[in-house]
Amino acid sequence: MSGAPETKLAYTPEVAAATRDLYAKVANVVPEIEWPHFAPLIAEINRLKKERGAVILAHNYQTPEIFHCVADFVGDSLQLAREAAKTDAKIIVQAGVHFMAETSKILSPDKTVLIPDLEAGCSLAASITGADVRLLKQKYPNLPVVTYVNTSADVKAESDITCTSSNAVAVVESIAKERGVDTVIFIPDKFLAQNVANQTMIKIIAWHGRCEVHERFTAEDIRRFKADHPGAIVLAHPECPADVVAECDFAGSTSAMTQYVIEKRPPRVVLLTECSMADNISAQHRDVEFLRPCNLCPHMKRITLAKILRSLQTMQFEVKVDPAVAERARAAVERMLAVGKPKPAVH
Repeated sequence: MSGAPETKLAYTPEVAAATRDLYAKVANVVPEIEWPHFAPLIAEINRLKKERGAVILAHNYQTPEIFHCVADFVGDSLQLAREAAKTDAKIIVQAGVHFMAETSKILSPDKTVLIPDLEAGCSLAASITGADVRLLKQKYPNLPVVTYVNTSADVKAESDITCTSSNAVAVVESIAKERGVDTVIFIPDKFLAQNVANQTMIKIIAWHGRCEVHERFTAEDIRRFKADHPGAIVLAHPECPADVVAECDFAGSTSAMTQYVIEKRPPRVVLLTECSMADNISAQHRDVEFLRPCNLCPHMKRITLAKILRSLQTMQFEVKVDPAVAERARAAVERMLAVGKPKPAVH
């Protein structure tokens, strides 16, 4: 199919009527002048995914027009992994980055998993290879390997168990108890490893990977911001440096930060994470003012409505994982999924 999808779609009165309720969801974060561009894409995506028998899984870092207007399931990496494992849909479109699509394929080997842009990567996933893990296991024999899900299938296949930022402490303690050890290898995020170590008695051997979004926040930035905005509540992702987390009022996964805002309703809040998180929460909770010293993830932002539509139209780009690698990786992911099962958010 030639030509960009958006050039073939028009903002007609019918499209305006069909998407009116969806715009109401995002009206405070999507300027009205932009809606005639988004609406035709949204209407066609929602029509086509029903025709194809597809679901769209959107990470919390996706932009509001994706997160609120075309996604069937939204959440952090753990929530999306659970949904990928149980969905009956024939096709999964991953509105996220490549490792998430690989995880969906690992858990749903008989389904077609699509990612709208093959270049949607991750600095953490790029920081380590399966060969690196094999060398670590040679250096530290008999220690279990806990692997953050922000990794390739090859790395997961070399691991004992995976984790996300929302269950990392529970996973570390679970595998240490199961193996009867007081030390685990934790890869690849250096700062998440430090923050986990501060919450458990288990010793952590860490890798040197870092998230290019979260590593840029500094403790001095936070102190200066709090001085300039007294009373503002600061929430941090545990991929931030440990001294940043120490300066904050709360640290947790994207899901935990969202839940904090929903339950506590702080009048003014700062999310030390990817910028779209604040937009997505603000769209639903307009009584909370979000201050914005956030950082953009260039990889997440490669996913757009136009690319999602093209993916559904042409069935590109399909994500495949070598069956032998997938089998071993699946064991590590399924072991993680058994460590606690929060309910996924549904749109």
